[in-house]
Amino acid sequence: MQIFVPRENSPEIRVAVTPETVRKFTKLGLSVAIETGAGLHSFLSDNDYQSAGAQIVSAENRSQSLQTADILLHVLPLEIADIAQLKPHAWHISFFDAFRYPEALAQFQQQQTNVISLERIPRTSFAQKMDALSSQSNLAGYVSVLQGVAYLRKTLPMLVTAAGTLQPARVFVIGVGVAGLQAIATAKRLGARVEAFDTRPEVEEQVRSVGAKFMKIDLGCTESTQQGYAKALTDEQLQRQREAMIDICAHSDVVITTAKVFGRKAPQIIHQAMLAAMKPGSVVVDLAVEAGGNTEGLVPGKNITTDHGVHLLGEGYWERKVSASASQLFASNLCALIEHLWEPQTQQLRRDENDPILKDCWWLNDGQPRLQNRLKLLAS
Repeated sequence: MQIFVPRENSPEIRVAVTPETVRKFTKLGLSVAIETGAGLHSFLSDNDYQSAGAQIVSAENRSQSLQTADILLHVLPLEIADIAQLKPHAWHISFFDAFRYPEALAQFQQQQTNVISLERIPRTSFAQKMDALSSQSNLAGYVSVLQGVAYLRKTLPMLVTAAGTLQPARVFVIGVGVAGLQAIATAKRLGARVEAFDTRPEVEEQVRSVGAKFMKIDLGCTESTQQGYAKALTDEQLQRQREAMIDICAHSDVVITTAKVFGRKAPQIIHQAMLAAMKPGSVVVDLAVEAGGNTEGLVPGKNITTDHGVHLLGEGYWERKVSASASQLFASNLCALIEHLWEPQTQQLRRDENDPILKDCWWLNDGQPRLQNRLKLLAS
């Protein structure tokens, strides 16, 4: 089977394979082709890929490779024009929130494509090495602290000097998933005083284990999904949460938000009253930008400053700031997934709907939405 890795469309700069994973694919019996320049932003040259056994495809021959590839590996979904060139029954593997890309979904169906959505990899011990969403969120949490510090213009740790003592900066992290926990740990390592909140009370122990203070807000009954994510709050619960957070945000120097809900717009957590209470020069780093953001007044893709002097950082895709590391982890996740699905006897990918990995992330089967995905689309 032929794997093709097209160059990502700007502004995406990560790449779906590395020379190391090319070698692993080759050992499985797969051939790998990669479009020229695909790895440049991760400091991976065409020569690196060629030495590992990959074929380099020129931009002029991209269409031919799209038409003949059996497996397409990408970070984000292909553009509509590229999807239209895929041969029937090809596999497309990338992040693919079908609710955000309805036109791409329709085109994949028309092309009879098999689509795997990496967001839907189950959060189990067995699937950890394939969990691209967690690996990228982990990096985004790390970068969020560095970006917040860059805008803050204050030191994070307490500094005792002959000229006086500088108090530690205060960081407030909202949402203690993979990204939030890494943000907490990074801010603590840099010397900040860290507070955190999550609707799931069971994460309090994790917060305390990395030296942060867990903020308790009574929201009534809250639930988690089967995979451990926080379920969406009601409008009344969101309002109670915002009111309780005003004081916390007012004395915070950096606020980091991480709340996303698959298939829906991100909940708005930081509203104008909270921003107005914050100190001039303080920073909000929003990690839910791709889903609409958690912050009122946020401009997706831009960093802005409010009339009150609060910096709202809304660039999004924060893991791109460390693209070399992000590509390394992402490529490793994809390789682990392919290795799991590869059947040496048939030289094909497994098509078992009861497979513990495929049962949730296999979105389209030869263009047909699988049962649970039809239900999700109808309920959206």
